[in-house]
Amino acid sequence: MFGFIVRRSIWAVVLVIAITIVTYDLFFLIPTQPGAVGPRRAQNTSSVRESLDISGPVYKEYGIFLWRLGHGSFGRSWATDRNVNEVILEAAPVTLSLVLGGAIFWLFMAIPVGILSALRPRSMLDRLATVFVLIGISAHPVWLGLILSYTLGFKAHVFPIQGYCDLTGSAYGCNGFMQWFQHLVLPWLTFALLYAALYARMIRACVLETIGEDYVRTARAKGATSWRILRVHVLRNAMLPVVTMLGVDLGVWISNAVFVETVYGLPGVGKLLTAALSRRDLPVVMAIVVFVSVLIVVLNMIVDVIYAAIDPRVRASTHSSGGAGRKDRARMPAPVGPIVSSSEQPA
Repeated sequence: MFGFIVRRSIWAVVLVIAITIVTYDLFFLIPTQPGAVGPRRAQNTSSVRESLDISGPVYKEYGIFLWRLGHGSFGRSWATDRNVNEVILEAAPVTLSLVLGGAIFWLFMAIPVGILSALRPRSMLDRLATVFVLIGISAHPVWLGLILSYTLGFKAHVFPIQGYCDLTGSAYGCNGFMQWFQHLVLPWLTFALLYAALYARMIRACVLETIGEDYVRTARAKGATSWRILRVHVLRNAMLPVVTMLGVDLGVWISNAVFVETVYGLPGVGKLLTAALSRRDLPVVMAIVVFVSVLIVVLNMIVDVIYAAIDPRVRASTHSSGGAGRKDRARMPAPVGPIVSSSEQPA
């Protein structure tokens, strides 16, 4: 497992370097004409290069750029004259709270619904889950957020409609766990309804396929309890495509965070990016591009490690093939046996 993590970490570093190269090309080699916005006038901010005090040949500029990124130095905002690091550090916890909390919400919704639908196919629950899937796939996050904020916030007065609260500080006028939680319930629920439906359907299909495997029938014939069959033989195999899909959807989550943050007035990275683009605040845009890209790489590496922890065969195949990963494994045929030790496998 340690060797697998080391190999994945090396690939993550390579991806981050590639991201910095593309970012450097976009913001330093392509000419721009920023407008005069805020206290820093156009003559003082004619390019991102000047705002970051980078000059010289291309290789020297890229080296200075990489060094500044490594030290978290993105210059100052053209619109507000604030340090870009401070702006990003204020917005990042909001987006991370939204995305990670929403993922927990929809997994807690999708896993039980998907398993129960698979155990009772064509039942009333299965039919309701199908309707749930259609609504979740068809709904836009803005429309869904407005419906939830109107019904549960404006009419029922159950949750706040707008704003954000800190866990510890008071930068937004309120703090504490309960207020933080109450202000994020509706955004989390919006995220959950968007993705839980699709994940529930995938879990249902995976569980149905796994239940029909020979080793499951053998375990049942040997007298194993239904709970043990579900926990040991079914769920670990059925969760592999779900973990794969989690890694693929990471970028989509963050892009949808822009809509959710706009609806609920959350001061996150998505709302910050919208404001920076409208004001052509290129240092902030560059910082957000780097931050989100590196965040996706890190989260994908975490998903890869979780995938390898669920299925040890991935570690062996990656080591033997020199780089076959989670997505390659997802395209392989369904497993022919349970992911358990040899002493637990049916004879």
